[in-house]
Amino acid sequence: MAYEGSCHCGAVTFSVAADAPSEGMTCNCSHCSRKGFVLTFVPVDQFTLESGAAHLTDYLFYKHNITHQFCKSCGTEPFALGKSPQGEMRAINLRCVPSIDIDALTIQKVDGASF
Repeated sequence: MAYEGSCHCGAVTFSVAADAPSEGMTCNCSHCSRKGFVLTFVPVDQFTLESGAAHLTDYLFYKHNITHQFCKSCGTEPFALGKSPQGEMRAINLRCVPSIDIDALTIQKVDGASF
């Protein structure tokens, strides 16, 4: 069953054509830890930006492998664009998905600070 998310102000909305995840990932890199992300990754063909493309702006850092997309109005990063060995992906910020109970997720911790 698909799930939906948005930025804080609602200008940017998206949907994911997949079951809601039971697991999430946290990372201790300087970017993820400061923003408190809980992430899941989905193939690009499961992701649809429903509204707000004009409200998005990019942020790149380190090796510029991930294009962080955030809302110019409220500053929230609901998702990011990236590539993996499996192809183009979207990193979904599960904190931007109201139907997800973050406390019920199994959390995988990644040591991104060591990359």
